Amino acid sequence: MSDVEVRLRLPSTRERLMPYVRPHVRKNGARVRGHYRRRRPGAARRRPDVRRPSGSRSSGASGLVLLLGALTLGLIVIVVDFVRRHPYWSAFLVIIVLVAGAAVLVAVSRHRARERAEQAERDRLISVTDAMSGGEFEQWFARILDASGFRDVRVCGGAGDRGADITALAPDGRRVVVQCKRHSLNHRVGSAAIQRFAGTCREIHRGEICMIVTNGFFTTGDGVELARQLSITLVDRRVLEMWAWTGVPPTGVLPR
Repeated sequence: MSDVEVRLRLPSTRERLMPYVRPHVRKNGARVRGHYRRRRPGAARRRPDVRRPSGSRSSGASGLVLLLGALTLGLIVIVVDFVRRHPYWSAFLVIIVLVAGAAVLVAVSRHRARERAEQAERDRLISVTDAMSGGEFEQWFARILDASGFRDVRVCGGAGDRGADITALAPDGRRVVVQCKRHSLNHRVGSAAIQRFAGTCREIHRGEICMIVTNGFFTTGDGVELARQLSITLVDRRVLEMWAWTGVPPTGVLPR
């Protein structure tokens, strides 16, 4: 191979990819040599990773807090300056705000009182229970208890309630435990449900008055006799209708 051929020979691909050394001078005058690797032909240049500082989010939040604080302070300064320059107008505006707030409170209280009155009127009808779910029936009877003078009425029915759908305190202070049974009119509550409730209402829930309430009826015979023996108060549709309409527990509902 002649010298001309040697000078004209192009480097191979492997030679082009081999690292090379390039000297350069730093700002302080020191001369150093850096090692570099050639890129493959057609390869894209790798962009350096730009990482966000770890404290950027916290600094952004603190900046927002500072901005809100500055705005609040500026608003306070403006209000104080307005009050100092216009005391009579300030007093007039305060009176307007207080009157408007009182009017809003009165309107809201009247609206809520009207809603409670309408709800109480609807609750007096036993027929409204026929379209209720089990949870709605529990809420409905809890309102009946509250309107009848019972205190600390709590709806606790659900998974794991162990038979206690409602707990309350009777007007004489005794603890009341209620199980609610919302069924269709042709479905009767049998003795098995009474037995299960009797096993938990006193031993677990410490009930002094144990009550099963249904918008239907109980099975005659064994169920009623078992409830009498176990001192379980049964409230069927007839008794419940009278209780809801009058707002007073019928005779015999609260044992002596």
